Amino acid sequence: MTVREILKMGDERLLRTAAPVTVFDTPELHALVADLLETMGAVNGAGLAAPQIGVDLQVVIFGSGQVNPRYPHEPAFAQTVLINPVITPLGEEEQEGWEGCLSVPGMRAIVPRWQRIRYTGFDAKGQVIVRTAEGFHARVVQHECDHLIGKLYPMRVRDFSRFGFTSVLFPGLDDNTDD
Repeated sequence: MTVREILKMGDERLLRTAAPVTVFDTPELHALVADLLETMGAVNGAGLAAPQIGVDLQVVIFGSGQVNPRYPHEPAFAQTVLINPVITPLGEEEQEGWEGCLSVPGMRAIVPRWQRIRYTGFDAKGQVIVRTAEGFHARVVQHECDHLIGKLYPMRVRDFSRFGFTSVLFPGLDDNTDD
C-alpha cells in the first residue's frame, strides 16, 4: 500500500473520462484499491476516485464506518469500493449541502445533489453491488462518481456567494486537506 499524490484542480487529467474496469480480482486492481484506501485514510477523506491519483479507471471508494472528522455533523456509513458505478436518482428531490474535495483543498461550496439514489456496480472481486443511499451518503457517492466523468464540484455550484475557504466559512475546521 502506498499513499499516492492527489491531483489538484487545474491538472488536465482530472477532466478526462475514466475507462471501465474490464477484468476483476487481479493483483493490479487490488493494489489500486489498497492505494486508494491508504491515501484516503492518510488525509481523512470521505471518498476518493482513481482519477484523483492519476489512474483513468472507474474506481471509487467512500465511507469509513465512523464519523469523518472533517464532516463531524454528518452520519457515518460503510466503507465501500465501487467499480463501474451507475447512479439512478430516486425521485426529483435535490438537496443542497456543503462539499469540499481533496483535489480542491481548503475550499467548500454549497452543491445541489439528488437526495436519494440507487447505485450499482461491482466490488474488486467482480461481485455485484446494488444499494440505495440518501443524504450525506448519497452526496459523497455522487461527488466521487463525478470524478469519473471529469467533473469537479465547483462545476456544479449554482451560487458562488456560497463558495469559499473552509477556514473562513468554518473557523476551527482543518482546511489543509479537504474532500
